[in-house]
Amino acid sequence: MTEAVWAPDILIAGCAAWLPPRTPAADAVAAGQCDEALVTTTGMVSVAVAEDEPAPEMAARAARTALQRAGLDDVSLILHASFFYQGHDLWAPASYVQRAAVGNQCPAIEVGQVSNGGMAALGLAVDHLRGGPAAGEEDRRVLVTTGDAFRPPGFDRWRSDSGTFYGDGGTALVLSSREGFARIRAVATVSAPELEGMHRGDDPFGRAPFSHRPVVDLDACKKDFLATRRVTGVIAASGAAQDAAVARALAAAGVTLADVDRFVLPHLGRKRLRAGFLARFGIAEERTTWEWSRTVGHLGAGDQIAGFDHLVSATGLNAGDLVVWMSVGAGFTYSCAVVEILERPAWVSPEAVGAAA
Repeated sequence: MTEAVWAPDILIAGCAAWLPPRTPAADAVAAGQCDEALVTTTGMVSVAVAEDEPAPEMAARAARTALQRAGLDDVSLILHASFFYQGHDLWAPASYVQRAAVGNQCPAIEVGQVSNGGMAALGLAVDHLRGGPAAGEEDRRVLVTTGDAFRPPGFDRWRSDSGTFYGDGGTALVLSSREGFARIRAVATVSAPELEGMHRGDDPFGRAPFSHRPVVDLDACKKDFLATRRVTGVIAASGAAQDAAVARALAAAGVTLADVDRFVLPHLGRKRLRAGFLARFGIAEERTTWEWSRTVGHLGAGDQIAGFDHLVSATGLNAGDLVVWMSVGAGFTYSCAVVEILERPAWVSPEAVGAAA
């Protein structure tokens, strides 16, 4: 369990997302790739689908934009998070992002935690920045990136996890201990490892990727896991960990949910989103990024950074606004962050905000 941390000097200097064109869910239904009833249940409109772009390259593209927006060309740590296959075996995608977007020699580290990867990386970045500059350093800066592409044959973006449609894309966040347009007020992560079997089921440990199942089937794993457990107990364990993460972050930031202006939530289908977040915490749908996220799909580890970038770039957040990020990932881990807007960044044009509004 990671305690919430009060971090008044940890700032967001830049953010960005690189997303490929959208594929309408209706087209997937027409092609026999998805059930129409599932599209109706999820409320999803489309998902971002990459043609040939590798996941780490989409992350690097987002990183270059985020660094440019931040007015920075160097960082002291790079953290790259992902959900699915990065394109090569026994390879370091974080180092690819480093070479393609920064070109320095700082540590470049890959972060797992599946859907909670971006938030896990954020927590590690906060810890790094709270340590303060090393001897000879004027500032500590961290580049957090995510990148995922959910391609066949290993993953079926429409059916591998019914209730969630998966989208491709890269995201990036630049954090600084000295300059930025938003402040990380708090971040907390709580684990519920008794639920790790939810995405493992009864499958044996394989000797190589996809040696047991050629296509990811999270529904089958969940069915196996729940066959020998009481659903009420699983729900209780999940809810307790999620509630604890949110409570710790809010307490560390000195705010309540009523104080929050906007919420960045996972890009789940509407049914899952309502059960896991909206109804649970009394969050009105219009205070979230739902209307946009339903056109993008679940970006693996990148939902929170992409959603925040959308709010900043397109909706016109104002100084003093509070934005809460919530996340969940297999394992299971639950994260929550409280972000305060200090000013509208110079790279956000009034025209873009007005057009989005």
